[in-house]
Amino acid sequence: MSIENSTSDAADPPATPADPAAATIEPAAVPVTAEQVMRAASARIAELEAELADMRDRWLRAEAETQNVRHRSRREVEEVRQFAVQAFARDMVEAAENLKRGLDSIPPAAAGEPEVVARLREGFASVERSVTALLERNGIRREDPLGALFDPNLHQAMAEQETIEHPPGTIIQAWSAAWTLNGRLLRPAMVVVAKAPPAELTAAAAHASPANAAAQKLDTTA
Repeated sequence: MSIENSTSDAADPPATPADPAAATIEPAAVPVTAEQVMRAASARIAELEAELADMRDRWLRAEAETQNVRHRSRREVEEVRQFAVQAFARDMVEAAENLKRGLDSIPPAAAGEPEVVARLREGFASVERSVTALLERNGIRREDPLGALFDPNLHQAMAEQETIEHPPGTIIQAWSAAWTLNGRLLRPAMVVVAKAPPAELTAAAAHASPANAAAQKLDTTA
């Protein structure tokens, strides 16, 4: 029995190696050089730098817009605070103008005038000064236009008057003063503006001036 088994085992053919042609061939890995690694790294760095620059530009724009909105809001709040009393200021200006008209209607001081008139004038003047100071402390200012050049931003021309005594455009009469609230026009001044007379009148006036008269007299004597 044992002889048969050993004979059978000896008769089995030895195992043959696998067929080389049938085996799967793994592709060889492509070698990567240091130069290629550096190129890839440089490209990636450039891409990240471009993204960083774009994000930084967007952040700067957003920050600038935020600052603009903040400044604009602060300016609007300040304007509201400064000019919220504009209607009330106009009413106060009207009261101040009426007070000034009342003071101007009192006759000027004269010798032997009744004491009640002097006291009345002094009282009106004191009240007028107090009201003007009160308005100025709150940003309301009175500007006397008499003698100044006409400014359409501050004055309203009610009439023109031909004259050679003042340059054209000069305010020769003021019916009321100009009032401003924190630098902004509150009420324009009502004024009369000088106007150049016709050329023939100007020439006649220049011809009749004292200097011309003296020259003519000198010529006649010669």
